Amino acid sequence: MELELAGAELKAVLNRLRRAQGQISGVIRMIEEGRDCEEVVTQLAAASRALDRAGFAIIATGLQQCLTEVEDGRRSGESRDEMRARLEKLFLSLA
Repeated sequence: MELELAGAELKAVLNRLRRAQGQISGVIRMIEEGRDCEEVVTQLAAASRALDRAGFAIIATGLQQCLTEVEDGRRSGESRDEMRARLEKLFLSLA
């Protein structure tokens, strides 16, 4: 399965990943500076949410593309149940 992100989808995912990258850099600085534990955990939670949202957006796009391929008969050798199981496993990897 090749993932195709375009236009607004691509921009949204990249923005979320850049936000997470900035937050993770901030967490590293906070730890190096010996900042308050609560502040560090709050920033770390924000970075985690940004990564999760980017991952869910990517999976949602992949799911939509896979279902379209199945309906169009472009995926050979993989049943709907096999594809569903594979996508469910992928989705749960973010849980």
